[in-house]
Order: sequence, then structure tokens, then C-alpha cells
Amino acid sequence: MPSSDLTWVAGASGLIGRELLAQLGDTPVLALVRRPLSGLPNSALRHEAIVDLAALPTDLPVPRRVFIALGTTMAQAGSQAAFRAVDFDAVVAVARAARERGATHCGLVSALGADPRAAVFYNRVKGEAEAALIGLGFERLVIARPSLLDGPRESLGQPRRPGEAWALRLTRPLAPLIPAAWRPIAAERVARALRLALAQHGPAVQVLESGAMQSLGAP
Repeated sequence: MPSSDLTWVAGASGLIGRELLAQLGDTPVLALVRRPLSGLPNSALRHEAIVDLAALPTDLPVPRRVFIALGTTMAQAGSQAAFRAVDFDAVVAVARAARERGATHCGLVSALGADPRAAVFYNRVKGEAEAALIGLGFERLVIARPSLLDGPRESLGQPRRPGEAWALRLTRPLAPLIPAAWRPIAAERVARALRLALAQHGPAVQVLESGAMQSLGAP
């Protein structure tokens, strides 16, 4: 596999990761996954590596850019430690491995309200992960902070998120009345906005809030 323009996608089994795989087109992509990925796009440019995301093997092909769309919920993780293992430890491990191999660009899917000083554990961990990636010194780091994600989780074989489903049922009919920064956002828009922003020239660190992604990621 050529590595001169290779992109890593960590979290390729999720809503945004799947969209990235579809949208990256003729870019060679290596999907970093913990288990075999069903429905991988049928392309010679799409490959997967089944790995321990917290300790990537050293023989992976060298990427130029990396997208990190890893994430779980407290309910799925079952404990704060298990949640942090995915949303901080694995996120930072993938980013560090890519940077040490020479990757210059990184796109991170974080969350609305991420803040390393937040009182809410979820937001604090997301903010701490952002801060850790900023410290790695990528030439360009784009951080996406989407609001409530809208997309077909169950069709991807993901566990049902009752709270999210309930919130979407309430907010979808009211979406035009909700400010762009807060209304639910389609995973397709997040992926497109993150991809386009990372391909553009800009500051070393750019934060994309959900409202901006509603516009930038529009079809």
C-alpha cells in the first residue's frame, strides 16, 4: 500500500468514521479497528488493520494524516475508567503513534462543551484529549465539536443509545427553530466539514463548533 498520501481512520466502525471512509474517495485509507469491519468499501484503496488502539504495532504503514473518531458513552463503558480508556487513552495513543511516524495533519472528533476544566466528567475527558493532541505539535490539527449526532447507529451494528434516540425524537421536528450551534447534526456533515477543513490552509489548531459544521458540511 502506498504511504505517501496515506490516511489513517481510527473509529472507522462508527457513524463519522464510516462517513469518512466513504468520503475520502481516491485517497488510500487504513482503517484502524479493534475487530473486523463489516461492509468495508470495496476498493483497492481501503484496508483495515485489527489492532490494539492503545498500543499500535510499529510496522503499520506511515500516514500523512490521521482522523480520530473514537468515542463511547458512560453507559456503554460501564465506568469512568473504561470510558477514559477509549476517549482519552486510545485517542492520544493513536495520535501520538501517527505523529511519531511523521503524520502532519490530524482531524479529531471531540464533543460540544469539551473543556479540560469542566465539572462534568464526559466534557472534561474530551477537553483533556484535545489538550493532549494540541501538545503533540501537528502542523494542522482540526478539532470538531459536534452537538447531538444524527445517524443510523443500529444499521451499523452499534449498540442502541436510548437517551440519544429519545433526544433525537424530540429535537428533529424542532430543528429549524433550534440555533445551529445546538441542533442535532448529521454524521455526514461532521465528516465532510472535518475533511474539508483539514484539507484547507489554516492555523496550527482550529476548532470547528457544531454551528460552523452545519454550514461547512452541507451537501
